[in-house]
Amino acid sequence: MFDHRKLGRELGLFDTDSLIGPGLPFWLPDGAAVRQSLEDFVRALERRAGYRHVYSPVLGKRELYELSGHWAHYRDDMFPPLSMGDSDDDQLVLRPSLCPHHAVMFRSRAHSYRELPLRMAELGGMYRSERSGVLGGLTRVRAIQLNDAHIFCTLDQVAGEARGALELIAVAYRAMGIVPSRYRLSLPGPGGKYVARPELWERATALLVEVLDGLGVPYEEGVGEAAFYGPKIDVQVVDGAGRESTLSTVQVDFHQPEQFDLHYVGPDGARHRPVMVHRAIVGSVERAVAQLIEQHGGAFPAWLAPVQLAVLPLGEEQDGAARELAARCLELDLRAEVLGADRGSLGARVREARLAPYQVVLGPREVADGTLGVRLRDGRRLDPLPAGEVLARIERQVRAHTVELW
Repeated sequence: MFDHRKLGRELGLFDTDSLIGPGLPFWLPDGAAVRQSLEDFVRALERRAGYRHVYSPVLGKRELYELSGHWAHYRDDMFPPLSMGDSDDDQLVLRPSLCPHHAVMFRSRAHSYRELPLRMAELGGMYRSERSGVLGGLTRVRAIQLNDAHIFCTLDQVAGEARGALELIAVAYRAMGIVPSRYRLSLPGPGGKYVARPELWERATALLVEVLDGLGVPYEEGVGEAAFYGPKIDVQVVDGAGRESTLSTVQVDFHQPEQFDLHYVGPDGARHRPVMVHRAIVGSVERAVAQLIEQHGGAFPAWLAPVQLAVLPLGEEQDGAARELAARCLELDLRAEVLGADRGSLGARVREARLAPYQVVLGPREVADGTLGVRLRDGRRLDPLPAGEVLARIERQVRAHTVELW
């Protein structure tokens, strides 16, 4: 069993400091490499699926969140407003969600039905006022980098877009080596934390049930787990301690398009209200990396590994060749590290590089022949091959975003 808080610090992936503040982890170089690789993968996956990426501010006027409903239904999880003047109109709020910004961005331009579905994606920062007692590692933080997207579509397109979002989540999970524990249909519960529009909840829930049944995905209902504005499909995962959490989500929202008076021009020339589908492939980047650390014990799939190829020169005479090999890796956008003889015996360096998916030992024969004998992280040793062939093979495996090593 692995605890990402302990292992993440031991491996130099992330840390915290009381001077920065609780719930505000910082990413060290190796952790930043994992995070960036994950973010690049998600962005590329979204682009191929027809998403357009945007950027929006992490601040908004209080009025924005009053209009969206966050201020009424979610205020306890938001940081207090920043006063920029003498009136409420001058108050700015650190955003707890990206959807109000995206709704405003949609309405900033006129849209035709021919443009729909319009898929708007962003890896953006948001902030939650978590209590100090629940903060820990990367799973409960106050500053969150969210892999978020909002699809503006017609009613007839909702089921197809929600289904497409679940299929993207499945692709990402296969690449990350993550297996969901279950799917949850999250529904409203008693109390005043939900928008009081029963007819909208019924329509949205029926659409999500249609998607789950159409895909043949078994699911359980979770009463009281919905967003305040609509039901959602939550993809649940379990961490090393057996705790369950939500990693990915797909939501149907009829509420915010009404609140922001969103519309598009239909084929009849009249104005129509779009539906807003919220979806997150990997959700919070912080929580996704925490799950990856615990899932793999720091032995990440090659495309995520901070060091993809460990180069071990047998002696000082091979140091130059080792650094030339690392430079060739850099040109191929591969992350290589040279562990020279000054870092201890060969056995000690092999152990030090145990989490790298690929290791090569450079001795006099390898340098003279231009070959590499690869040792895989799982213990397999491969016959020597020309260095160019080895690097090309590693590059293909990394580009394929697969959990297989060779």
